[in-house]
Amino acid sequence: MERLVVIGGDAAGMSAASQARRLRGPDELEIVAFERGHFSSYSACGIPYWVGGDVPERDALIARTPAEHRERAIDLRMRNEVTEIDVPGGRVRSRDLETGTETWTGYDKLVIATGARPIRPPLPGIDAPGVHGVQTLDDGQDLLTTLDSVEGRRAVVVGAGYIGVEMAEALLKHGFEVTVLNRGEQPMATLDPDMGRLVHRSMDRMGITTVAGAEVTKILTGENGRVRAVATEDAEYPADVVVLGIGVEPETTLARAAGLPLGEYDGLLTDLAMRVRGHDNIWAGGDCVEVLDLVSGRERHIALGTHANKHGQIIGSNVGGGYATFPGVVGTAVSKVCDLEIARTGLREKDARAVGLRYVTATIESTNSAGYYPGAARMTVKMLAERRTGRLLGVQIVGTDGAAKRVDIAAVALTAGMTVEQMTTLDLGYAPPFSPVWDPVLVAARKAVTAIRREGI
Repeated sequence: MERLVVIGGDAAGMSAASQARRLRGPDELEIVAFERGHFSSYSACGIPYWVGGDVPERDALIARTPAEHRERAIDLRMRNEVTEIDVPGGRVRSRDLETGTETWTGYDKLVIATGARPIRPPLPGIDAPGVHGVQTLDDGQDLLTTLDSVEGRRAVVVGAGYIGVEMAEALLKHGFEVTVLNRGEQPMATLDPDMGRLVHRSMDRMGITTVAGAEVTKILTGENGRVRAVATEDAEYPADVVVLGIGVEPETTLARAAGLPLGEYDGLLTDLAMRVRGHDNIWAGGDCVEVLDLVSGRERHIALGTHANKHGQIIGSNVGGGYATFPGVVGTAVSKVCDLEIARTGLREKDARAVGLRYVTATIESTNSAGYYPGAARMTVKMLAERRTGRLLGVQIVGTDGAAKRVDIAAVALTAGMTVEQMTTLDLGYAPPFSPVWDPVLVAARKAVTAIRREGI
């Protein structure tokens, strides 16, 4: 009987274990999984909505408990941290975080699903009470405890990416005065600055103060040792609670020490079957890997639960004796802050320039339904297309009700390699409550076609 060892008990790791178990029974394949935290198979993406009160309780974010995994003959060992991978010996060393006991476990096949770690710069005061990262359910519970107990109502969010803007909304719902410090030109660096500017204006209207070009230098504490302010080079911002939303990076400490191949962003490199390059019996998936960008043709790191679950399914199928591949991504992501919806897929302008692509842009304003229909709300759509060929390169959308998920049209078109001219003929659904006669994405495509033709003159 073979043994599969899985490092990491969340989306990619447990999806791989579960899929492998479906294909191979306990008499054929022993599965041992290690998870250093208190929870398995949960939605980290849902934490801001739990903190904000949209999700009523923590356990709603848990898809499958450790007991449920064990009922399926998966030996999931919680609060056990893998500290070393011995590739030549085919074994891993683990430490029981409750007892300190260390154990070696051999494997025939290994899955690395160690996820990502929050970027936590070595700033003075960064570990002071009242300063919170938001990566795990434990992090979310710690933050809620602080929000319910702290006397003041001033919050500072460091970083204005997805987690930053989502946590700004959650803090606002808790009745805090919220300031977001962003070292970039505009919030949401995943958008072009002109689209980020729309987000900035909307956040200001919501009562969230967003400070651009604010490089945090230290966290200031009071006599009690708790956080009292966040300092930049130019100012101090009073804070009773601080939330870090700076981003994440692949957690590949174990992989690096084991000599496994890492890419430009320190993520593990795999083949199409999610097998670690150069190692027939080791697979990796989730936030610890780099994946192929189908638009630019380069590897990139994207930490999303959608990818992690797909990686796990593919790995489990291959470990279980089947065959599946993960071709790559186009970089689709959506988010919200209060009633504002934010979406992007494909390349930004700076991404296109970085890979040497010549492009045109088209930006339009439209509505989510027919203009005469009650409640019609405005949205802005920006589209990038390659000069001469007209190949779609990317789309960004900022708007309200019904705006964000329209990006899926563009995601499919990018995956199919469509041109903007081909997009204009797409047979999309129409009725006045749902869309104008010309869907906003197709209006942008028509404008991009015009820009390409103009460039060709």
